[in-house]
Amino acid sequence: MKRFFIGALAFVGALSVLFVVGLVGLMLLASASKPGVPSNLVLELDLEDPLSEHGGGDSLVGAFGEEPTTVRDVVEALEKAGDDARVKSLLVRIGHPGTPAATQELRDAVKAFRAKGKKAVAYSDTFGELGNSTLGYYLASAFDEIYIQPSGDVNINGLAFELPFAREAFTRLGVTPRYFARYEYKNAINSYTEQDFTAPHREATEGFTNSLFGQIVRGIAEDRGLTEDVVRGLIDKAPLMAQEAVEAKLVTGLRYRDEVLGGLKEQAGEGARFLYVKKYLERAGRPNVSGNTIALVYGVGEVMRGKNQSNPLSGGQSMGAESVAAALRKATEDSRVKAIVFRVDSPGGSYVASDTVRREVQRAKEAGKPVIVTMGSYAASGGYFVAMEADRIVAHPGTLTGSIGVYAGKFVTAGFWEKLGVNFDSVAAGKNAEMFGSDADYTPEQQARLDASLDRIYADFTTRAAASRKLPLEKLQSLAKGRVWTGEDALAHGLVDALGGYPKALALAKEAAKLPADARVNVEVYPRKKPASAVLSELLGQTGDNSEDDATSISVLSPWTTLVAGVRQVYAVGARMGLFEGTRGELYAPMPEASW
Repeated sequence: MKRFFIGALAFVGALSVLFVVGLVGLMLLASASKPGVPSNLVLELDLEDPLSEHGGGDSLVGAFGEEPTTVRDVVEALEKAGDDARVKSLLVRIGHPGTPAATQELRDAVKAFRAKGKKAVAYSDTFGELGNSTLGYYLASAFDEIYIQPSGDVNINGLAFELPFAREAFTRLGVTPRYFARYEYKNAINSYTEQDFTAPHREATEGFTNSLFGQIVRGIAEDRGLTEDVVRGLIDKAPLMAQEAVEAKLVTGLRYRDEVLGGLKEQAGEGARFLYVKKYLERAGRPNVSGNTIALVYGVGEVMRGKNQSNPLSGGQSMGAESVAAALRKATEDSRVKAIVFRVDSPGGSYVASDTVRREVQRAKEAGKPVIVTMGSYAASGGYFVAMEADRIVAHPGTLTGSIGVYAGKFVTAGFWEKLGVNFDSVAAGKNAEMFGSDADYTPEQQARLDASLDRIYADFTTRAAASRKLPLEKLQSLAKGRVWTGEDALAHGLVDALGGYPKALALAKEAAKLPADARVNVEVYPRKKPASAVLSELLGQTGDNSEDDATSISVLSPWTTLVAGVRQVYAVGARMGLFEGTRGELYAPMPEASW
């Protein structure tokens, strides 16, 4: 029997080796037989779902399968294609482009493509079927031509933000939310402590909603040759049926997909081929791959202590301070790197983790490496904290940023467990040993310590922000208090330096590095992506060494662990709050659920 098991294990090992050898062989074969770019082509892009910000991360999908198309992929593909005589036009199927900022990044890329004499056509079967598609149409308006099916609609109904308030639900469950914020606009906790909008919460939400809505109206009006009043009137009239949209000059014509493709193929000429943007980029190569090196560092997701975390199946990510700090250090220490572009797309997170990343931005500047931040959809609270000391900050008009403030606390659940007939008993040594436990409220002394911690964090945040942005402290504090701003408003208040995306940040990086505006540069991502073998090794529980190249860890919970954790935290609609130490402070600025 022993001999049988040894043989079986040897057989499995041999199969594993053969699998790896075969996989490597297939990869080499695929690389050797890589097709070229057709001599006459139409680029195609499917935006039925939002683009990713930063690939598949170090996940199984990214390691063994095709990574999702990212915002940067599209921006760089259109930059490359704009100068490529083989590319005649662009066709994009538009569905849900994502957030306002992501939509604006894509709009800018399409306009830059068109400015080089290339044609861009947007198509959708319908802009919203019994649903709001304002952002989808906002993106489409940047194209030369817009087509929908005769059966489609144009549902540009405007913007709406909806947020649940659950104070009474928690009361019925026997749960007491004990959260405290600095200050009145730091409203992430309001879903738990309130039953509707407070006056400051409503004021801030109306502020960024109206700012975003104004940007959308101006963009559509400019691109479609209409006045803003006309666009507002059409939005108030929507949903618009297909023929109404044509008559209102919102849509070029009514065509099915095959008719749109046929027209573009005919215009492109004999032998025209269609090629997806991601495939084109893989075959043609990215722009900005030679010359002086500009480092590109990503900080994507909730800010956490430790390494980046990725879901090995979905590719979802968090910004691990240890990983991002290591990437910034490597870029700073690399003599080839002339400047660092730091892409931040984060709603916030841990104060301590945010400070770890901020420190590396500071050290890079002290070492003579300019740091230019480009903000994605969000760079708020902890996302703003990591960005604020950069030499220059670039945001989209629709980026949600600021939220300079802090909150912390816990849910007191003794009443909930009592309803279930569950009693938690404990033995503790130390007066405050159970301060962060959920079974009892804070004592007056513990509350005082928590308040002191929040005051310290808020003072640190505002003082550093005022110094880095060269604003009087009083002015900065008037913009803080946890309030979220759009990038457009943040520019007016001095919280960011310019509006734009990747191209604007790269231009500023060249300027900061004292390179000519037309200088060729090599944009290199830090840290390097893990090989597939490392991803699989971590998934199987082999963590490898502790080198800084090992920049991402993979977290897999067993079904039992997940079940237990879910039961224990069922009361916490915002389970994210439990990820960070209470007295360290949490810098979240989550968005309410949006309809656009």
